[in-house]
Amino acid sequence: MKPTFRFKSAASAVALSAALVAPGAVIAQLGMVSVADAAVVSRIEVRGNQRVDADTVRSYIGVTPGKQFSNADLDDAVKRLFDTGLFSDVQINQNGGTLVVQVVEYKIVNQVLFQGNSKVKDEQLSAGVQTKPRSGYSQATVDADVEGIKGAYRQIGRNDATVTAQIVDLGENRVNVVYQINEGDRTKITAVNFVGNSAFPARRLRDVVATRESNFLSFLTRNDIYDADKQKADEEALRRFYYNRGYADFQVVSSSAELDPATNEYTITFTVQEGERYTFGDVSIDSAITDVNADTLRPLLKTQPGATYSAKDVEDTIVALTERLAGSGYAFAQVTPQGDRDFNNRTISVVYSVDQGARTYVERIEIRGNDRTRDYVIRREFDVSEGDAFNQVLIQRAKRRLERLDYFTSVNVSTQPGSQPDQVILVVDVVEKATGEFSIGGGYTTGGSTGGGPTAEGSITERNFLGRGQFIRLGVGVGKNTRDYNLSFTEPYFLGRRIAAGFDIFRQTREYDNDYKSELNGGTIRFGLPITEALSTQFAYNLTQEKYKYDDDCETDDGVFDPSCDLAPQIRDAIENQSPWIKSSVSATLTYNTIDDQKNPHAGIFSTFAVEAAGLGGDAEWVKFTGRGTYYKTLSEEMDIVGLVSAGAGHIEGFGGGDLRVFDYFRANDRMIRGFDYDGFGPFDPGTGDHLGGATYFNASAEAQFPMPVFPQSFGLKGAVFADAATLYGNNLAGATGTDMEWRASVGASVIWASPFGPLRVDYAVPVKKEDGDDEQNFNFGISSRF
Repeated sequence: MKPTFRFKSAASAVALSAALVAPGAVIAQLGMVSVADAAVVSRIEVRGNQRVDADTVRSYIGVTPGKQFSNADLDDAVKRLFDTGLFSDVQINQNGGTLVVQVVEYKIVNQVLFQGNSKVKDEQLSAGVQTKPRSGYSQATVDADVEGIKGAYRQIGRNDATVTAQIVDLGENRVNVVYQINEGDRTKITAVNFVGNSAFPARRLRDVVATRESNFLSFLTRNDIYDADKQKADEEALRRFYYNRGYADFQVVSSSAELDPATNEYTITFTVQEGERYTFGDVSIDSAITDVNADTLRPLLKTQPGATYSAKDVEDTIVALTERLAGSGYAFAQVTPQGDRDFNNRTISVVYSVDQGARTYVERIEIRGNDRTRDYVIRREFDVSEGDAFNQVLIQRAKRRLERLDYFTSVNVSTQPGSQPDQVILVVDVVEKATGEFSIGGGYTTGGSTGGGPTAEGSITERNFLGRGQFIRLGVGVGKNTRDYNLSFTEPYFLGRRIAAGFDIFRQTREYDNDYKSELNGGTIRFGLPITEALSTQFAYNLTQEKYKYDDDCETDDGVFDPSCDLAPQIRDAIENQSPWIKSSVSATLTYNTIDDQKNPHAGIFSTFAVEAAGLGGDAEWVKFTGRGTYYKTLSEEMDIVGLVSAGAGHIEGFGGGDLRVFDYFRANDRMIRGFDYDGFGPFDPGTGDHLGGATYFNASAEAQFPMPVFPQSFGLKGAVFADAATLYGNNLAGATGTDMEWRASVGASVIWASPFGPLRVDYAVPVKKEDGDDEQNFNFGISSRF
């Protein structure tokens, strides 16, 4: 009888292999005896297998009858059998001329079941566990799944969820795995505190971090969930905030999250050290490249002496200089900022050193963590690819682009050594986030040509459709006398280039003052092109069919206009002689955007200028110019007061002998001036008082926004005071009056709410300058969108 080899795991096999000594030696520690260095068997017998075919087991052994084998061969055979994941135990022994392989198969998982879960669906849990039906049962895998399920509940704010695994033996070597879940209560964040801050109040800093304190609407926003990764991201957000406002020595000393088991609530505390506030001192460029003249690069500097120190301005300068150098043929040029602090004067002088840099190439780009987003969606944000010169500036710009996509909770780009000294591997680690949104909103208008009343809006949006980076939105708006339906789709990289191509389809119906109705159906095909990081343009073709008809109250049984209906003759003419009406136009829009935060702006400019020309077929023949710009500036960092000023203008002019219809003119609205009704001022018909719109408008507004006292910051309430001014004039329709430039003005106050349903605001405005025939509307409640 030859000695037996029995291993409970592959690790035991490795230990034995390392411990084997001379042939025939006794290994007391393992209680086993070695076979001879070389042996021969005539056959291999497999025992204990039920599902796995014996020939399959023999194929893993690697020992052939009639040929010599050694201890190392048996060692390798055992490891290979364990590595299959099919067996929980393996025993090999030699009995005369027979090699006996005794195996114990893992039990087969028949079903994986979840019980007690309602907040996380079965489909989500099934996708996250490793134990699958028809796979081998492994206790280690089940234990890992238990921790994975707990992690899924931590992501939705249920840190005290408990999970136990029950194994139900079905006989015939089959089992059911049942994960019993107690979901527990939501783990809330009772407070987000800051220690050591003096330059900025805690309320302002809470607006910087993504973690929010819990309130009664947190179950909708889900932004009060504690997450260690989010906390680290909040630390980085605080650093960027301070570094961009002059505090170059700022540090996050520590951040902690303390859980109170009694209340199941976290208290988040950030301890910071602000340091002194600096301005820029001398700023210069030192070029070590002979053919590069530093003076020619000076216009690219974003940092100016005397300005408040900003890390972002330094980064933008590095990017601008590096791009200019790369465009001049210096692909490996490096720009390194060197700062010199003057602690007495609190200045930082910066020298941008330009040198040739090491010749390093990108060997490959590895992307990890993108379970949903396709690889190419991430790769296309990089201006470098495999084989290109490695450029750290372009890598960091790609990182910022990926972050702006808003597909990921975190993006990290690191490097690893490549296969050659001059090669590097880019590693992109991402953590994906939900990109689908369902939003609803509402409002109430107190009058207007559509009769006023409640309004409601809803939309479904997916920013990363099918993981392809495509944008799709379906929206519906309903009012007392209005209906809006729209569908939008955008492919951000059309034909593999950084060209955003898309289309919009819409349908609008309106009932005006119980006099007439309108129905607009149309669509747009558009192409957007980036010019710089802040400047972009869009070209579009637009096709719209407009239909107008009298309301039942203004139409006789014979289908003609009822003279008793008080409706302006200019509107009657358009309904009877210019409906249906086809507008076929092309348009171009230029947008400049440096806003720091699109949802809660504190600084920057957002401006647009558009021109639209109708006459490419269809009935309309005119050209229209519109423009609007808004400038944001923080007036008080300590009190979080933000000021904004905006101005806009528009003009429409007929050409080709075509006259403008009454429906072509600009109509007064709350984006021009608040405190007046929709279509509530401007040129009008003296007989009926109906406003007819104007060919030209100008408007301006000034506003100051501030946190609402008493209410917690996490609730998202702000107040505002404003002053508006506007004029709408010019109308060539017969009988129109009030066509001269006359300014209107109003003052008012607002409540702005960053609600889970989208940004909402209530405005109360009082006209302080108006004309006879103007219609007022003091209250306005609806979706907030001042861009």
